[in-house]
Amino acid sequence: MIEVIAEPNLTPEDEAQIAEILRQSFPTDFGGRSFYQQRPHMRLVWRENRVLAHMSLFLRAIRVGDRMVDVIGIGDVATAPEARRRGLAGALLTDAVRTAQASGARFAILFGDRTLYDRAGFVPAANRFRYVRMVGARTGEVVEDSSRFLRVRPLTADRWPDEAFVDFVGHLF
Repeated sequence: MIEVIAEPNLTPEDEAQIAEILRQSFPTDFGGRSFYQQRPHMRLVWRENRVLAHMSLFLRAIRVGDRMVDVIGIGDVATAPEARRRGLAGALLTDAVRTAQASGARFAILFGDRTLYDRAGFVPAANRFRYVRMVGARTGEVVEDSSRFLRVRPLTADRWPDEAFVDFVGHLF
């Protein structure tokens, strides 16, 4: 069953379970945290007596060209090894899109290359972008880059401007 947990309401037990799922799911060192570089605004979890799948949502205003745009960033997507191939991440992603639409955000953004994201309507975006690099949960330099992993899903009738420069006004998701 899917639960939405606002970050201030995350229990120590849930935090430990999420941290373990992230440790099992990524080669990256999360340092025992339940998030990669920064705490999200909310978590979506699939729970069956314990947390089996997880996704972080970040409500942010970013600059797309000359305009500030509200977006939902999606990150920290992970499923416990014994619960994979059951569609839990897909169910969480569907709920994340619904949550993003209800928030008034105009786009959902993530970095990834899984078919799961394509099926949910995320499309590659070739934009150049600026962000603050974070390594080991420490602030690094400001970087301008592009990534074949950048995916965007419109949440309204707005079209994502592929040609616009994007300033994340902070870290990535």
